[in-house]
Amino acid sequence: MSGDAHPNELGEFLKSRRSELTPRTVGLPDTGGRRVPGLRREEVAVLAAISTDHYTRLEQGRVQPSASVLAALSRVLHLSDHQRDRLFELAGRQRTRHRRSTAQKAHPQLRRLLDDLTASPGVVIGRRMDILAWNPLAAALFTDFAKVPESKRNCVRILFTDPSMRTLYADWRAVARECVSHLRAAAARHPEDQRLTSLVGELSVEDRDFGRWWGSRHVPSLGSGVKRLRHPLVGELVLDWDILTCGGDPDQELVVCTAEPGTPSYDGLRALASRVTSRPGGPTDSRADRLDGLTGPAGPQ
Repeated sequence: MSGDAHPNELGEFLKSRRSELTPRTVGLPDTGGRRVPGLRREEVAVLAAISTDHYTRLEQGRVQPSASVLAALSRVLHLSDHQRDRLFELAGRQRTRHRRSTAQKAHPQLRRLLDDLTASPGVVIGRRMDILAWNPLAAALFTDFAKVPESKRNCVRILFTDPSMRTLYADWRAVARECVSHLRAAAARHPEDQRLTSLVGELSVEDRDFGRWWGSRHVPSLGSGVKRLRHPLVGELVLDWDILTCGGDPDQELVVCTAEPGTPSYDGLRALASRVTSRPGGPTDSRADRLDGLTGPAGPQ
């Protein structure tokens, strides 16, 4: 079925649905002064992490929406399964029905590798850039992962919502934009992942930079890069980061940070590692936490 057969129907469907919702329904403040009931176009666009111009063109039938945009709009407009099917039909796209994704757990092979990393910080990242596991040195380098609620243990969320990250990363804006690009790539692979689209909508509302970078075409780096940190205990660190993709689950990656031997960063990382190993019960407690399923934040990029 071609979307060209009824572009106006698609636009009318979108306008009708947004007119039935209130800002409070979708978690936005209601500032009043609305000439017509319902959500404004720009509010729908922000929540769906697309530009207002692009959404306007969708309502006017001037562009063909992608499956990921349709999935995001379905979430923003609180569509039922029947309404979501109708939206995809009007757009001339076949809706792919995915099984409900189960909670990811760090792959045993990546856990073993992580346990063997004593002098290098390591973090296991999942499909939504959720953090599935970490080693003690990563916790000492970034943040106390065990204190982060499980539902919020996500690299991008922590990077944008934890004020300490903006101090820790010397080039926070570059790091944040790179993370947004990686998250956008994940959204393209999993267009109907409800938790992922909810995360995008939440961060788009909370942070203007996130919304702007989400709509850009920045291409993320592949597999490696440099991380510049200002650590409160050991000072400035320039670390290389590399990614190992899990063969048993391509949606899991082990991100490891290392420093060039003989450099101040190398010495600083070793000094931080000595603090971890000398802390009473430190490594043992951290490993027990991981085996209990506790996981936590902002490692990669």
